[in-house]
Parts: sequence; C-alpha cells; structure tokens
Amino acid sequence: MFGKFMNNYYYGKSGKGDYKRDDLPTTRGQLFREMLRIRLSGLFRMNLMTAVAFLPLMYVLMITVNALFAHLVELSNLLENPEQAEAAAQMLADSPQQIYSLLFSALILCIPAIAITGPVQAGMAYVTRNWARDEHAFIWSDFKDAVKENWKQALGVSVITGLVPIVVLVCWQFYGNMAQTSGMFYVIPQVLTLALGLVWMLALTFLYPLMVTYKMNFRTLVRNALLLAVGRLPQVVGVRLLMLLPTLIVALVAFYTPYMLYALMALAGYYLLIGNSLARFVYASFTNAVFDRYINPRVAGARVNRGLSPADDEEDAEDEAEAAQEDPGS
Repeated sequence: MFGKFMNNYYYGKSGKGDYKRDDLPTTRGQLFREMLRIRLSGLFRMNLMTAVAFLPLMYVLMITVNALFAHLVELSNLLENPEQAEAAAQMLADSPQQIYSLLFSALILCIPAIAITGPVQAGMAYVTRNWARDEHAFIWSDFKDAVKENWKQALGVSVITGLVPIVVLVCWQFYGNMAQTSGMFYVIPQVLTLALGLVWMLALTFLYPLMVTYKMNFRTLVRNALLLAVGRLPQVVGVRLLMLLPTLIVALVAFYTPYMLYALMALAGYYLLIGNSLARFVYASFTNAVFDRYINPRVAGARVNRGLSPADDEEDAEDEAEAAQEDPGS
C-alpha cells in the first residue's frame, strides 16, 4: 500500500500495474483534481527552476505599479490641500499624458522581458501537457528537449506578445485623439485594436500547447490558436480570469487598504513559487479537452481522452463481472 502511494505521488498512475480500472478518472474534473494532487510538488519545483526567466518581467511590472501608485498619491495629496489648488489642477490636466508616458516606457521594457519567456513557456507547456493527461515527463530533461525543439516558434510568439500591449496602447491613444478632433468614426478602429489585442491574449492559452503537441508552421499555429480562442470564447475568458484571480485580489487590497507593499510581496511570492507552472497546468488541462474535441478526432491515429477510463474498458469490466456471476467457481 505504501509503495503504491509513493508511486502515485511521484510518477502518477500511468503504466502502473497495481492500479485497477476503477482507479482511472472517468471525467475531466476528476482527472484534473487527481493530477493536480499528484503533481503539485513537481509544479513547485518546475516553477522555481524557471522563475529566473520571469524575473525581469516581474521587476518591470512592480516598478510600474509603484510609479503609478506614487503618482496617484501625489495627486491625491494636492487635491486635499486647498492651498495647492492651482498645482493640483495643473497636475490633473497633465495626468493623462504623464500616465501614458509611464505606461509607454514600461511596455517598451516589457518587450524583451516577455520575449525571453517564450522558450521557457514552451518547455513548461510540454511537461504540464503530459502531466495533465496522466503521462510521464521528467521536469528537466523533457523540459529541455521541448525548449530545444520549439524555441524558434516560441520566441516568435513571445516577441509578438511583447509587442501587442505597446501597439494597443499607441493605437488607443492615436485613434482616441483622432476621435476627439476628427469625429467619432475613429472610435471604431480604436475599439477594434483593443479587441484584437484581447483576442491575442486569449489565443496564448492555445499557442504553446498547440506548439508542443502538433507539427505545423508558424502561420498555421497562430491561425488555429486564434480560431480556437474565438470558438471557445466564454470558456477561454473564464479560464484566463480564474488564473488572474490572485492578481485581482492583490489589486483590490493594494488600492483599498494601506497594505499595498505586503500585497505586492505576496503576489511576487505566489508567482515565484507556483503561479506560472500552475497556470500552465490549468491551461494544459483545458486545452487537452479542447484538442480531444476539435482536433484529435480528425487526426489519423491520434488518441483521445488520455488519462480517462476508456469506454471499452468499462464494457470489458461489465462483461467480466457478468461472466463471474455466471461462473462463481472460476
């Protein structure tokens, strides 16, 4: 019993002869919970192993949030002081441009900071894809092989991801100014740019899992990810919001309590310890189900519902049970 528990904890149930058919999950929810329990320590180790790639991005985000908060505090102090009414009015008028300049500088720094995370996310996507469907994967060797095999496409995806926020910001500002001076027609491209940026961020849910699962060129990879993101829009939005929940909680604590510093430290600790690998595992579990529904049935020889109890196994089990009842002495 103890040996079964240790094998289950470290390696999962794949290929273990001491597991019966009844041990296999029958639903996606059961598979997710079981694999998360088994692979939780591995997610911690993988997150710590890859955290160095995300440190520049975390640093840029933290200094940006700190600068925005300092700007808001200064503006609030001026507004509360009647003697500084003129300075407050001037700062309030200049505030949109100052915030835009601050965000522009931060997003420029985010381009290389995001770009270097692409190959790392490809490696994490491969390992978590296997774990999410109850297949074995070594944290280091399989991660390294996946990075080596997919780094070009992964780097292309991460570079585009780094460019998307700055393009959206510049277009939003440009078309917004045009709408004020030349007519409301320019609101359409302004909103369209924002929508395209959001769709790309949703497509990231599929890009890395598609990359490590199927052989396709970069154009086909991006097209399929965008189609899946639009086709499963409510589910993708729900999954992304779920993984943003810690950040949203910290944002609320930071802006409505005096504990902003502690909240940011807690958020940084979360992402340094498990946040990135946990998100990749959740995305892998979700995308595995989507691929089994929309892609794998159309691929010759592709297996579906990996990690789940197969329907034919259930029928065989019923036949065996009936045979045992008919021949008790067997």
